[in-house]
Amino acid sequence: MRFSIKKQLLTVWMFFIINTKRFFRDRLAIFFSIGFPLIFLFVFGGLNSGGGDISFNVALINQSQSDFAGQFETQLKDSDIVSVNEEVTTIDDARDRMSRSELDATIVLPDTFGALTETGPTGNAQVIFTQNNAQSGAALTSILDQQFAAINSEFVDTSVPFTVTSEQLNERSLSAFDYAFAGLLGFAIIGMGIFGPMNVFPELKKMGILRRLSTTPLRVWQYFLATMMGQAVIGIIGIAIMFIVAIAVFNLEMVGNWFELGLFIVLGITMILGIGLALGGWAKNERQVAPLGNIIVFPMLFLSGTFFPRFLMPEWVQGISTYLPLTPVIDGIRLITTEGRHLIEILPQLGLIGIWMVVIYIIAFRVFRWE
Repeated sequence: MRFSIKKQLLTVWMFFIINTKRFFRDRLAIFFSIGFPLIFLFVFGGLNSGGGDISFNVALINQSQSDFAGQFETQLKDSDIVSVNEEVTTIDDARDRMSRSELDATIVLPDTFGALTETGPTGNAQVIFTQNNAQSGAALTSILDQQFAAINSEFVDTSVPFTVTSEQLNERSLSAFDYAFAGLLGFAIIGMGIFGPMNVFPELKKMGILRRLSTTPLRVWQYFLATMMGQAVIGIIGIAIMFIVAIAVFNLEMVGNWFELGLFIVLGITMILGIGLALGGWAKNERQVAPLGNIIVFPMLFLSGTFFPRFLMPEWVQGISTYLPLTPVIDGIRLITTEGRHLIEILPQLGLIGIWMVVIYIIAFRVFRWE
């Protein structure tokens, strides 16, 4: 009995090696499993890695010869809030660029700006913006107004009856990139777990490889286990590369436990892989599996928080999407990476993954066909 189990596990290990080698020899599979998610990482990372910093691309037209205007121009160019386009020197050029959305606004310092009076220099800066950039113009006007209020207090004593103070909480909030990265990991897991077997199995059937395997002592559970092990290793490698890029390029802060995250990701890949095994094992060819695969995959991609947070959805959609297979995977990754949760603290997500794993693999075993 012990020898038989050892022999069966040896068969699993052999097919694990074969499947893994086949993957790394397939450039197309490497691209769609590792390269394609990296492309999405760079796209969404570039869109969401701003971290909430405010920056305006403006033109500065200084028509004043006063020393104060010169000092103000220097301070504005050194500011992190605005980026001054020094190529623009006339109002007409600025208007033309704003009409093409090359500039957010134009700051004009008239010739009287910085003129000396008994109390000190005075002046009125003008912010010009188009209708499409009204929000940016209003925000820039408010920022400059606050800066001038600070400057005014140096020249004129003022009594302010109402004030505001700020307090920073010792809690870390999620950034846009935190949400995007956890979702992109879910997208990568979908690609590795579903699209891999969904494309490979019908091809192996078409070539008659699975039919020949069915004549050997190889059992379905051994083939499934070997495939699961291979996809888990490939998934860990691909996701590790994504983490390296996210940390090095987009300054991702990982606050959770790496071992627990890796274990959770393996569980997520294993569960999602069951869907791919069921689809690929059932289908006779690519034309048969593609429509069904799209029906299953796309709702999860758009409703499970892959590309945007679920809290932006209507409540009834949130209620339905909570129970989709991919949702607990993305939520669990997000809780571990951004809030430092431990596995014991994400039992609801683990429970859903466990339930789905049982249901999905029962279906996968029942519908699997060698040819």
